[in-house]
Amino acid sequence: MPFQKVTPEKLSSAVKRQIEKLILRGILRPGERLPAERDLADRLGVSRPSLREAIADLQDKGLLTSKAGAGIFVADVLGNAFSDSLIQLFAEHDEAVFDYIAFRRDLEGLAAERATRLASDTDLQVIQAIYDKMEVAHKKTNPKDEAELDAEFHMAIIEASHNVVMLHMIRSMFQLLQQGVFYNRQVMFKQRLTRTALLDQHRAINTALQARNPEAARAAIEAHMDYVEHSLRDQQKADQNEAIARQRFEHEQTR
Repeated sequence: MPFQKVTPEKLSSAVKRQIEKLILRGILRPGERLPAERDLADRLGVSRPSLREAIADLQDKGLLTSKAGAGIFVADVLGNAFSDSLIQLFAEHDEAVFDYIAFRRDLEGLAAERATRLASDTDLQVIQAIYDKMEVAHKKTNPKDEAELDAEFHMAIIEASHNVVMLHMIRSMFQLLQQGVFYNRQVMFKQRLTRTALLDQHRAINTALQARNPEAARAAIEAHMDYVEHSLRDQQKADQNEAIARQRFEHEQTR
């Protein structure tokens, strides 16, 4: 019979599996620096040689990388889902922009619904902290900070949904998420009251999440993304009408 004696797991293997799980669950992020060797060994309760062996294995697997004089970092195992040229192409064609908004509406609605059930108290505290920063940025009238926090807020909801496939898929698209947020706000800020409306929508999302109300959370996300889509379409029409009026004026001036 091909049975073998069960042997205790090597300490280095246990360390390796723990770090792998932290990366898989998104707790350790690409580019994040691991604690210093002595500190990390103490936290894990293992010897430094066992830790070194685990880190060497993870480096061989491409999950960790070392930087001379800086330490050990989580490798950029995700990359970007789309090339820079394709992202630019998306931004220049309305069809792709509105498909992107629809994709976010569906996926983030599901993530928000899951987060009300699966988020830890710490997850919700993180979302609350980001929202609080959004309110501060809003009072300072700093669109750039607001846009960055907007992306962080939505990413925190994805993280709080605790679905590792969804998490890593969206993280790989984070550049698109960031640029989408910047693009949306840049266009939408041409309209009056937009900043306040967006803050109100994020407040509704946060309130539903903190109350762990799945229906309200999903509805708030969907209402937010619908508002973004309608605002962009309205601005698009306004820009087209302005261009037509300009052309008519220039034509009349040349007659």
